[in-house]
Amino acid sequence: MTRETFPIATAGLAYLVVLAAVTGIFYWSYKPVSVVTASLFVFTAYFFRNPKRTIPKDSRAVLSPADGVVMSVERVHEDRFIGGPALKVSIFLSIFNVHVNRSPVAGEVRYIRYVPGKFLPAFKSHASEINERNYVGIEADEFRVLVCQVTGFIARRIVCYAKEGGRLEQGQMFGIIKFGSCTEIYVPEGVEVLVSPGESVKGGETVIGRFPDEN
Repeated sequence: MTRETFPIATAGLAYLVVLAAVTGIFYWSYKPVSVVTASLFVFTAYFFRNPKRTIPKDSRAVLSPADGVVMSVERVHEDRFIGGPALKVSIFLSIFNVHVNRSPVAGEVRYIRYVPGKFLPAFKSHASEINERNYVGIEADEFRVLVCQVTGFIARRIVCYAKEGGRLEQGQMFGIIKFGSCTEIYVPEGVEVLVSPGESVKGGETVIGRFPDEN
């Protein structure tokens, strides 16, 4: 069983081990407290869950990189990796959403950049410009896609497994944001965006856009 297929994201295993040990200690010494720590164990396991996803087999599709609710779809100028006009889809993740990040396309990881910052609530429109964040740029044939993992008020840790020069398959897990956050995806202008603000999406499963057909 690999990291991608394990039912609990490996980034959460250390928390679970500690909570299990603490629960065991309190169970034998002071049972009322063990109820609290056991509840925290269950919630942590739920938060770090990594459910199996049915990945669409469509090379022209752009998949959602995260579970959550679409906050906005806007036109921007993206100079870090896209290099021109782009469309940005922002997805808000509550603490009850799956927090695993998945690759929206298959391709080579050509750009990774970590930016330290603050921890404003992730639903704030300017949070992605101020908060701690991590960019992952993927080149898929003739197109480039940029995903940004953004921390929030509760989320305090970004985990990214992707490495520059490596390859990601469409829908493959490449990271996780711990405890409530935002994930953004930038696609080149010309990509047809298929979601609107307020819609719920699933990482690695929901098609949020389509590249134009090849001529």
